[in-house]
Amino acid sequence: MRKYLFFISQLYGFAIVRPLQDLIVSRGDEVAWFFENPDKLLPNLRPSEKILKTVAEVKAYNPCAVFVPGNVVPDFFPGIKVELFHGFHARKRSDERGHFRIRNFFDLYCTQGPDTTIPFKTLAKEHGSFEVMETGWSKMDPLFEMHTRTRLKKIRKVVLLTSTFTPSLSAAPVLFETVRQLAGTGKWKWLVNFHPKMDEGVLGKYRSIQSDNLILIETDDVIPLLKEADIMVSDTSSVISEFLLLQKPVVTFKNQAPGPHLLNITSPEKLEEMIALGLTYPESLIKEIKAYSDHIHPYRDGRSSIRVLEATDRFVAKGRDHLKPRPFNLIRRLKIRMKLKYFRF
Repeated sequence: MRKYLFFISQLYGFAIVRPLQDLIVSRGDEVAWFFENPDKLLPNLRPSEKILKTVAEVKAYNPCAVFVPGNVVPDFFPGIKVELFHGFHARKRSDERGHFRIRNFFDLYCTQGPDTTIPFKTLAKEHGSFEVMETGWSKMDPLFEMHTRTRLKKIRKVVLLTSTFTPSLSAAPVLFETVRQLAGTGKWKWLVNFHPKMDEGVLGKYRSIQSDNLILIETDDVIPLLKEADIMVSDTSSVISEFLLLQKPVVTFKNQAPGPHLLNITSPEKLEEMIALGLTYPESLIKEIKAYSDHIHPYRDGRSSIRVLEATDRFVAKGRDHLKPRPFNLIRRLKIRMKLKYFRF
């Protein structure tokens, strides 16, 4: 029996690794969880899911691989370290500071599509200390599952409002008054879901205007919301890319990298007009959305978790002797040791 570990730092990690968990368990292997922030994350663990609470327990468990939907992982945990990513490349920052920053923690990067595979392959040749395999993103598997239950016919179109927590990029506070007014008309149904790190003051404002027309939803799994919505309103959040995979339009507010696949606005006064336009599903827009989604995540088979696990097992079987040692990374190693109160090297 093979053992695997999930190292989770944020709420969004649950939806990324649970499709992997289902696959691992179905083939008779074992998986356990370790939380960087247990007080915050433990309430979201299911009764059937196994939690390891100490470094000593992780070492005794001895996983062959550690899956990480984040940027860092304890280097002293047993097993190869597999980067799953916590989102698509949203282009919030420069490449060297953002999505393509090499922090020297990982042995294997499981990329989502050509948009990320090509740059990471280049970095792999440059560094020589990790492998890159394009697998698709495990979180997206449920997005493409077929549902047999009959859906009720919608009375109104559904608008999903999302937003990044980064203050300089977040549309949530800027669009609040406009959204409040539009929700008051009852023209559309609004679902609101923000990044787990969103400012509590902003969350409070949206909680205060909840009604039959607008619901604030705090969840560790956004996939059902993506399926229900007819259009998204956002900013430069990486969840935009997830929604575009469904070939549905997104209205963005001051997006950092606007393109023909987005309906970008720079003034709140244009929001209603652009939502109305998007809901007509213009043929030229949908064509651009398809081209973009094929570039970031060409897989529509719901089998990305299988590819991730196969790539991981191949790496475990051959080991990492063919790669250069990872740089010592002293500062980051010290930080994670301080966090977990483990000081051995």
